[in-house]
Amino acid sequence: MIMRVWRTSVDEARTAEYERFAAEESLPMFRAQRGFQGLVFGRRDGVCVVTTFWTDHAAADALEVSPAYRDTVARITATGLLTGESRVERFEVHGSRFPPH
Repeated sequence: MIMRVWRTSVDEARTAEYERFAAEESLPMFRAQRGFQGLVFGRRDGVCVVTTFWTDHAAADALEVSPAYRDTVARITATGLLTGESRVERFEVHGSRFPPH
């Protein structure tokens, strides 16, 4: 499993708007991608992180070139919500533990 971490800064006065976009636009787009396994949204002050989980590198690669993903990135960029540069890192998942639901 691959963990893909996208980190960016967000205009702190507009975090509610960012969170709406993440829930209403980003989440459905990710769910529609082949190999998507789940995600976690995180925020501290003006820094936001989206950690997504993929079956393998091929699925994470496919996301990067997906028209739906590129459109979502273009739309959030156009809102002016993001400040500074965004960056992406990938990691191999070698263990996890979440509380049972």
